[in-house]
Amino acid sequence: MPFEYTPEEIDELVKDHRLALAPSADRWYSIPTTDLLDKDKSLAYLDKVASIFEATSNVANASLFAKRYSFLIISSSLFAMSRYDKSLDYSIGNCHVESHHQGQAWLPKVRLTDWQVTRPEERGRNEWRDQVIRNVFADNLSKAWRALSKSASISISVLWENTAIYVYWLYENKFLEGANAELKAQVQADYDYLRSAAPGHLFGEAKNPIAKFDSPKVLTSASNEPIRIRKTCCYYYQASDEPNDYCPTCPKLKHEAVSIG
Repeated sequence: MPFEYTPEEIDELVKDHRLALAPSADRWYSIPTTDLLDKDKSLAYLDKVASIFEATSNVANASLFAKRYSFLIISSSLFAMSRYDKSLDYSIGNCHVESHHQGQAWLPKVRLTDWQVTRPEERGRNEWRDQVIRNVFADNLSKAWRALSKSASISISVLWENTAIYVYWLYENKFLEGANAELKAQVQADYDYLRSAAPGHLFGEAKNPIAKFDSPKVLTSASNEPIRIRKTCCYYYQASDEPNDYCPTCPKLKHEAVSIG
């Protein structure tokens, strides 16, 4: 148990950010995340989750799983970094996907084996932040995406954009909730660093993959609110019962956009 977190912090991470403290009862969809690095185990797992997504291709199932996986890995880790100045080990060898359902929706959580907490030293937060980012991205997501890209024959760009859209959404919305002015400034500084200045090696890539997909929001006929138009398609439409049911940000849609900066 991470005693260096307060009970209130743990409660927030568990309730709002997909952190699990114990194994789930459903073991069918629960795995150690290192299984994603093994081609046979990865494909077997995608076959299992295919019954949840009901997509028409393995590529689509891989993309839809990657959306959920990226969210459960980054939500609790980056929230704790930006709001609590605390971090845990999110390397791929320390994580487990724990299956949870909320109604009909499948909302997996992440459980950790080791709960050792790190905090920044005085006047050393920037260096500590780099360590946290490297741990989450280079030591987990980059490895998972490279393996999944090979096993499921899906473009790694799709997987990274699936990750980037959640980084944008979490920092622009969820991570600001209930924050005072000082915390909002820290959240914004971390967000600015992640999507622009953070070097590629922290993500296990030659270039920053979060910056790659950032673009000005535009108002289009596909959405009532300004949106970032994706550069890649996530294949959601292949899992929909409705024909041509694309996400409003999908590049396959004809967007008549007016930039709002």
